[in-house]
Amino acid sequence: MPKETYVPCLLRLFREYGYDGATLSKISEATGLGKASLYHHFPGGKDEMVEAVLNFLESWLEQQVLQTLSSPGDALTRLRRMCDRLSELYEGGQQPCLFAILLLGSARDVFHAKVKALFCVWMDAIVSVLIEAGMDRELAKQRGEDAVIAIQGSLILSQGLDDPSPFKRVIQQLPKELCRKV
Repeated sequence: MPKETYVPCLLRLFREYGYDGATLSKISEATGLGKASLYHHFPGGKDEMVEAVLNFLESWLEQQVLQTLSSPGDALTRLRRMCDRLSELYEGGQQPCLFAILLLGSARDVFHAKVKALFCVWMDAIVSVLIEAGMDRELAKQRGEDAVIAIQGSLILSQGLDDPSPFKRVIQQLPKELCRKV
């Protein structure tokens, strides 16, 4: 099987255990691959596995979020669609964000640049929608950052409380809040 077959399983593992906690033993058990087979598919080891997951998330972000934000429609509609897609990715707030997980521990040095780039592309797409809707560039930039802060913060709080309602509330309220006139 191609290595892409294992990416959803790897995403689940890295979400659950983080980079440092997802040992090769756990990865081998979850994927059903022996350690030799893991290295056959991912010669770069765990770093290559995370890179494959990040590439998957980058592609997902492009197809599900960036294309949604650049599609026809008013700003509120496009931002609602973005929030719907994010709710699917994070299973209504039940799953943590891998980007945040990779910014902790030993993975930060390895994956920081890639995670930063993905955050920037996402924020820039939100900013573009808000500018198209007539918002001042500086306010749109602030709102783009606020959107990611709200989403990421609500995911962390939802995980900490074992309660997805903070995330669900943010996802529901965020589009109107972003489009709110000053």
